[in-house]
Amino acid sequence: MSLHTYTAWIFDMDGTLTESRHDFPAISRALGLPPNEPILEALERLDPDELAKCQKQLTEIELDIAHQATPQPGAYDLLSELKSKGKRIGILTRNTKDIAHITLKACNLNHLFDPDDVLGRSCCPPKPQPNGILKLLTQWSLTPADAVMTGDHKFDLLTARNAQAQAVYLDPTGDFPWQSHADYSVKSLIDLQQLSFIE
Repeated sequence: MSLHTYTAWIFDMDGTLTESRHDFPAISRALGLPPNEPILEALERLDPDELAKCQKQLTEIELDIAHQATPQPGAYDLLSELKSKGKRIGILTRNTKDIAHITLKACNLNHLFDPDDVLGRSCCPPKPQPNGILKLLTQWSLTPADAVMTGDHKFDLLTARNAQAQAVYLDPTGDFPWQSHADYSVKSLIDLQQLSFIE
């Protein structure tokens, strides 16, 4: 099916709707975590006292990044057109819901989303678990067959796969190292907007 037929559009936030500012290896080093392991998974193995300390520090780092967030080129126009076409749009991020809202406000995208349609790790198990996609679809009375998940990381694509939704891979570099997990690959949200409304 062509992308224009899908009615549920779910986006990753950092590096997808916003320009990428996260240096994950540097964040891992600041938290004293293994550099080659995803941060949330590494946190799960800490004892409670160390976990609380790291979570507080991570929140401070994420808040600083959120306040500096800038939108990905084409984000506003893509989201606005999707809404004008009657599509449902939501966000699924490995960040927290609160920080997601701060990020969206910094990018002047917050008014485009219903607050209940922005989900993070504080709402459901983090990506690549499919729970967030499925929760949004339940809220919208839609099914995975109606859904597209767009993101810039392997976790986003695997989340789409795990939910049996379509996976759109955004990589501004054009390298697409995780292309095997994607149904569609684009270098920009501008390209995605053009692709989304070809009938």
